[in-house]
Amino acid sequence: MNRRNLFRSTIAAAALLAMPAAAMADTKRIDVYITGDSNIINFWNNIIKPAYEKANPQYTLNVVSARNNIAPIVDRALAALGSNVDPQVDLFDENDPNLPKGAIEKGLWVDFTKAGIANYDKLNPVTIETKYGLPYRGTQVVLAYDTTKLKPEDAPKTWAELVAWMKANPGQFTHNRPDTGGSGGNFVRRAIHEANGRDPSLFRIDNYVAGDSDKLLAKGFELLKEIAPYTYGPGSYTGDNMQSIQLLAQGVVTMVPVWSDMALDAVNKGVLPETTGFTQLTDLALAGGFADMTVPTNAGDLEATMKLADIVLSPEIQTKVVTEIGAFPAISWEYLPQDLAAKYAAMQPASIPTFPGGPWVSAISDGWFRTVAPHVTR
Repeated sequence: MNRRNLFRSTIAAAALLAMPAAAMADTKRIDVYITGDSNIINFWNNIIKPAYEKANPQYTLNVVSARNNIAPIVDRALAALGSNVDPQVDLFDENDPNLPKGAIEKGLWVDFTKAGIANYDKLNPVTIETKYGLPYRGTQVVLAYDTTKLKPEDAPKTWAELVAWMKANPGQFTHNRPDTGGSGGNFVRRAIHEANGRDPSLFRIDNYVAGDSDKLLAKGFELLKEIAPYTYGPGSYTGDNMQSIQLLAQGVVTMVPVWSDMALDAVNKGVLPETTGFTQLTDLALAGGFADMTVPTNAGDLEATMKLADIVLSPEIQTKVVTEIGAFPAISWEYLPQDLAAKYAAMQPASIPTFPGGPWVSAISDGWFRTVAPHVTR
C-alpha cells in the first residue's frame, strides 16, 4: 500500500471510530441480546448468525451477552419508545415481556400473532404462553431410564404407576436435592401438584401466604415421605442435576428425573448411552418452560428482525436446537426429520406445567429438608 492509500485508510478508520452511535446504527446491524449461558451464545454465533447473514447478506448479526444485566437494556428501549432515538437493541433471546411493569400496555413489545412470521403457524401450541413472546427453545423435566433394565412399554406413564414401579424396584430411583437443581426440584413440585388435584393454577408467584400455602406444600411432602424408603440409599439424594445423570450412566440406578436438554446433550456426547430411554407423565407432566424471543416495537430495523425471528423458527434451525444444544424445539415435531422425532417421541410434551419462583422456592426447600429428608445436611 502506498502512502496516499495508507493515509486515506487511516482517515477512514478514524472517521469510523468517531462516528456517533446513531450513525453506526445505520450500518444495517441487528443487535441481539442473549441472557443464556455460553452454549446459547455459541448457538447464536455459530448456527443462527451464519444462517441469517447468508439469507440476508446486507445485514450483520451482532450477538451480545447480557446475562444478569438485561433490565437496563429493556429500560433503555422503553425510554426510547415514541421518540426517534434508536434503542440499539432489536431482539432479546429470553425475556419476560411482562417486565418492566406496564411495558405491554405502553406498546413496547411486538405482538407476534400480528407480525406476519411465516413459520409462526408451525409452533407447537403448548409452547406459547403470551402473544408478546416467541418461543424457540425449551426444556422440561422428564424421566430418563435404562432400557436394558426397563422396557419402554413398561415405563411408568402416571404418578401412580411411577410410585408402584418404585415400590416394586426399591433403590432404583433417585433425584437431586430440590435446592441444588431443577430436575429434583421439579420432581418435588410434581408431588405437590399431585397432592393438590394436579392443579398448577393453585400456585402463582403472587399468592404465597405463609401458613396457608405451607399446608398445600405439606400435602406433597407426605407423598414424598411415602416413597422415600424406596429411593436409592434409601433416602439418599444426589448433589445436583449432573450427579443424577452420572448415577444412571454408571448403572447404579435405573431411573432419574432429568432436564431434557441436559439429557439429550449427554446422549449426544456419549455421557449417557444410546440405550437411555425417556418418558413423561401423561396425567400431568413435570414442570418446564420455553425461552421466548421478544422484540421491541421500536427496534432499529423491525422488518429485518422479523426475518431473523422467522429463520430461528425454521425447521433447519429448530432441528439444530435439538441436535446442538439438546433443547426441545418450539415448532411441532412433525416438521423435524422423522428419525429425530421418532427417537424422542416419548419426550414430546403434551403439556408444560410451570411452578412459580419467589417465596415458594425457599418454602419448598425448607419444607423438604424438614419433613422429607431431615437426615440430609444442607
